[in-house]
Amino acid sequence: EVQLVESGGGLVQPGGSLRLSCAASGFSFSTYGMSWVRQAPGKGLEWVSGINNGGSGISYAGSVQGRFTISRDNAKNTLYLQMNSLKPDDTAVYLCAKCVWDGLYYSSLDYWGQGTQVTVSS
Repeated sequence: EVQLVESGGGLVQPGGSLRLSCAASGFSFSTYGMSWVRQAPGKGLEWVSGINNGGSGISYAGSVQGRFTISRDNAKNTLYLQMNSLKPDDTAVYLCAKCVWDGLYYSSLDYWGQGTQVTVSS
């Protein structure tokens, strides 16, 4: 029932920008926090950024802070990731995920999209 569909990936040169989108359906999007995670070739899943249900609570992995911006449009049930100053190390499959709220903090991620490929190369 829960569906998360990423789009916007592609090939970009170092220093370039890309904007990813995640279309959500099957749940009350505005009620849940959301995250972006990524998986580079040969590496495990890395958490990139998270945003709370209202959009006022935002956090980033140190590797992307200052370069990436997470946002959401609850009216459109869409999550975004604006990626600037891209580096080759940003190359990965990027997935959006629905966050589990345990009443005190976000404990885990329970649903995932299929991902969109981002390749940063000269």
